[in-house]
Amino acid sequence: MNKIWNISFILVIFASLIPLSQALSQEDDQILVSNSFSQEEVIPNYHYEYIPDFTYAEVEERISKMDSELAFELNDRIFSFIQYFTVRNRDYTRMVLARKDLFFDLFDETLKKHEMPVEIKYLSIIESGLDPQIRSRVGAVGLWQFMPATGRMYNMYVNNEIDDRMDPEKSTDAAAKYLKSLYRMFGDWEVAMAAYNCGPGNVRKAIRRSGGKKTFWGIYNYLPRETRSYVPQVQAMLYILSHLEEHNLNLEDPTYYQVSEKIRFDRALNLTKLAELTDLCVKDLEALNPSIRRGKVSESNKSIALNIPKSKASFIKQNLAWLSDSLNNTPTTYLTDNGKLVLEPLESQKEEVELNAITYKVRSGDVLGKIASRHGVTVSQLKSWNNLYSNLIRVGQNLTIYSGNTQALGETRTNSSGQLLYIVQPGDSLWIISRKHAGLTIEQIKRLNNLNSNNIKPGQKLIIG
Repeated sequence: MNKIWNISFILVIFASLIPLSQALSQEDDQILVSNSFSQEEVIPNYHYEYIPDFTYAEVEERISKMDSELAFELNDRIFSFIQYFTVRNRDYTRMVLARKDLFFDLFDETLKKHEMPVEIKYLSIIESGLDPQIRSRVGAVGLWQFMPATGRMYNMYVNNEIDDRMDPEKSTDAAAKYLKSLYRMFGDWEVAMAAYNCGPGNVRKAIRRSGGKKTFWGIYNYLPRETRSYVPQVQAMLYILSHLEEHNLNLEDPTYYQVSEKIRFDRALNLTKLAELTDLCVKDLEALNPSIRRGKVSESNKSIALNIPKSKASFIKQNLAWLSDSLNNTPTTYLTDNGKLVLEPLESQKEEVELNAITYKVRSGDVLGKIASRHGVTVSQLKSWNNLYSNLIRVGQNLTIYSGNTQALGETRTNSSGQLLYIVQPGDSLWIISRKHAGLTIEQIKRLNNLNSNNIKPGQKLIIG
């Protein structure tokens, strides 16, 4: 058989690109795609590029030389998907290439631990496009597209703040365990992958209708339509990512990704506050911890370990004491039903502190950090209150700043004994106060004020000298 795909230099233009699953579902059954595929749109390729010619015989020869633990024999179905991913939708393949280094080492390590073929990792490309936060139409989530009930079977839980199905490590380990159980059930990795897609019940039904055949291609015609495309897509990606040079698919500018290390803080925290205290980018923290929803870890989830960029891990571990102190005193604001902004009290605080708004006009030389420090608030609070999406501000711009009504912001005074007092501001911690007053340590502040813990609250008067 000598099938030739005659293409040399072509212009790949999509007038209106739609999600991959939708695009392929409009084709005939020859190239039907799985409905569980990533719904993310791929950026169109509007430039000329060289796409090498290739024949069925050439691909077949390359596959015959591949060292793979998965059974892999080329047929028309697999070849059609290879054509699609190397010719018609190269941009999707490049998107996968840009993401694979984030996860493939983790996949390899986990699959080897479970004594499974490492090629199973390509299944995640078909499930999610390697997007840990993607959600399907039916509610499956994460790199391996777990439904809530199946996730709970493998100790992955979901609440308002955490979705373990988006955790790369937890979901990969769960997927390995689930696939291994399906392999024990059917004795064939291709059939196990099919069962992962459509469920073991549908696979058993296909086996019965086929007259007892036990291979994927033996039961192929009796599987759900979506599942018939599922395994061939995995095999097409296995071939393509093993032969990038032959299809001119190497990335010209490989995506940078963060090497991370896990650190436990053992307390409730806000990622934005952690980023501010450690000079990290909050977007990096969010990307490294995709299972954390709404940017915060509550008291009930405080035992989880956060992925921290390796470059900052040593600094954070050396300074966990003051970081914990500062993170523990991070009140957040919210609007009440009557439109008033109030502080959400910490566990150590008994009452709500109502906040008053002031307007500050930006002057020459001002930056958000300086304004925030001057008014005893955080940069994140300033940005949130004023709908700012960057740190850029302009001279003459009006900023709304909320202050506690107990005292003027940043005010110090003396008491009857002549001691200098500091009025605790929203966002303050003992560490922050010690930095504001050079030469004063946290322990000295606690000793001067007979404090048994690091807990303080806005409006509290502290002796500082």
